Amino acid sequence: QVHLVESGGGLVQAGGSLRLSCAASGRTFSSYVMGWFRQAPGKEREFVALINRSGGNTYYVDSVKGRFTISRDNPKNTLYLQMNSLKPEDTAVYYCAASTVLGIPTRQSDYAYWGQGTQVTLSS
Repeated sequence: QVHLVESGGGLVQAGGSLRLSCAASGRTFSSYVMGWFRQAPGKEREFVALINRSGGNTYYVDSVKGRFTISRDNPKNTLYLQMNSLKPEDTAVYYCAASTVLGIPTRQSDYAYWGQGTQVTLSS
């Protein structure tokens, strides 16, 4: 089992940047594929990005490609999401999640462990 805690959310102007962090504890962090999801008001939770266990491969939803970067520091048991050129439509609660599914797990059901979420709000 792994316990996940996100941080780094906040209020930012459109065009600005934020870096989200997700601290993991419990079972070996490096044994999980890690992902970021987000849920905007009135919408379903959606996949944003994932990174494989070693950190060598990443995958993004089209809407954030070129703006967001997912990374991980396995010795520090921490996952990151660097978000640049933020847009009002990026406003959401952002969740980190851990998966034992190999490949490209983009479904919520692929992830067994979730953090509590951190709010990101864009002001135009």
